[in-house]
Amino acid sequence: MMKFSPLRLAKLALSSLMGLMMLMAPVAAGSLDATQQDEVRQIIREYLIENPEVIAEALEMLEIRSKQKEENARNEALASMQDLIFNSDKQVVMGNPDGDVTVVEFFDYNCGFCKRAHKDMVDLMAEDKGLRIVLKEFPVLGQGSVEAARIAIALNAMAPELYEEFHMKLLLNPGAANLDKALNVAESLGVDIQELESIVNSELPSQTIQEVYQIADTLGLTGTPSYVIGKQVVFGAVGVERLRASIAEARANKS
Repeated sequence: MMKFSPLRLAKLALSSLMGLMMLMAPVAAGSLDATQQDEVRQIIREYLIENPEVIAEALEMLEIRSKQKEENARNEALASMQDLIFNSDKQVVMGNPDGDVTVVEFFDYNCGFCKRAHKDMVDLMAEDKGLRIVLKEFPVLGQGSVEAARIAIALNAMAPELYEEFHMKLLLNPGAANLDKALNVAESLGVDIQELESIVNSELPSQTIQEVYQIADTLGLTGTPSYVIGKQVVFGAVGVERLRASIAEARANKS
């Protein structure tokens, strides 16, 4: 149950009381005289003072309904954006490309939680040969993240066979990811930097990132890592056990 400090509860009570009075005003104005309107306001005030828990209960119900509304909107978005989420020609696919369950990960190269969650993905791919992993570059932590994502997208277009190694090295590289660090990692893999930069300066990286932003905005994703597994949206670095459970549920729902 939601818990409120006395001060916050008092503020909520006041705002709720004002809202109730405003709602009643049009009705009261047409059917009650001034004295009767004052009496109604006094009744509402006394009731709320004597039963302040009603406000907390109403707010809790409002939160539940709001979350349900968000979940319904998210489910509709998942249904309408299946191809873009799971089969975009701009995305990276690892694991089994023909796997029966897909895990879509939204990540940022400067996300500490993504760095820690990387081992979860490696373990899952190693143990589950039916797993398809889709990576979505979702740079939300500043310009360095955008620069790193642009290099990664260009490298995948140029040399997709090197992407997985590049991804691991850059993600697990200590310090902040940015343009220079991403280029250094690419160069260490023997990539032609001049050719890579020509792709970086093309429309592809911006189009890819904007596509991911569109998906994330529709699904209500604001941070990394986030995952789409079957019909579930999973927020945060929830750990390998939670991911396994979501994968098992998605697999069961397909049978």
